[in-house]
Amino acid sequence: MKVVLIGAGNVATHLATELYQKSFDIIQVYSRTIESASALAKAVHAVPVTEISAIINDADLYIFSLKDSVLEELISQVPENKGLWLHTAGSMPIDIFSKYTSHYGVIYPFQTFSKNRDVNWSDIPLFIEASEHNTLIQLEGIAKQLSGKVLELSTDKRKYLHLTGVFACNFTNHMYALAEQILKKIDLPFEVALPLIDETAAKVHSLSPKVAQTGPAVRYDENVINKHLSLIDSKQVKEIYKLISDDIHRISDDEI
Repeated sequence: MKVVLIGAGNVATHLATELYQKSFDIIQVYSRTIESASALAKAVHAVPVTEISAIINDADLYIFSLKDSVLEELISQVPENKGLWLHTAGSMPIDIFSKYTSHYGVIYPFQTFSKNRDVNWSDIPLFIEASEHNTLIQLEGIAKQLSGKVLELSTDKRKYLHLTGVFACNFTNHMYALAEQILKKIDLPFEVALPLIDETAAKVHSLSPKVAQTGPAVRYDENVINKHLSLIDSKQVKEIYKLISDDIHRISDDEI
């Protein structure tokens, strides 16, 4: 199967590499910059391009892995073709393709990706959606070559899944960044927090997050909370601490 990758960021890099390892023929990689296009193209023996007009029109699969803000602009510029068009975005609707092709879908990997860190694709849930039944069957066949966890999900539900990812991954990682800043104040490396982080993540494999929650906010220990607030210099971080503590206490007594 001949594939064109439109995008060369984190998701595109991991997806192109995995497709290549599964014997898909990556023909072209598009990016705005020749540096990004060339780096990924070299890894998968493809041709780098920086002009959308240079995209070939006889590939079987066109994967758009781009920032939401530029997705439709670039979709509208791809030369007309009969291939299957897919995007990988969690928060963009499937019908963003509808004005430009009748053969389209979504393949959304529910995982965080960084270019220099390997992931095991067989464990990654892939959420798919397609323009019609035959396209869905084709897309399911492609997805199952990448992962053993392939599920159909509508655009409306995928929005909530993406929101879940922001809370479970992006916001959580930001908490790690704040923790790292606090540790630097007392000349300790971030590594001292890793056993705590690992156990926190491990617990929710067997306990619900609500049951696994510990700390002063659960019982709303104002003595401890006020001591912590006195150690925080940033007004914004103080507010984050207060808001999260309040919400932990709320959830400890009730469900969302």
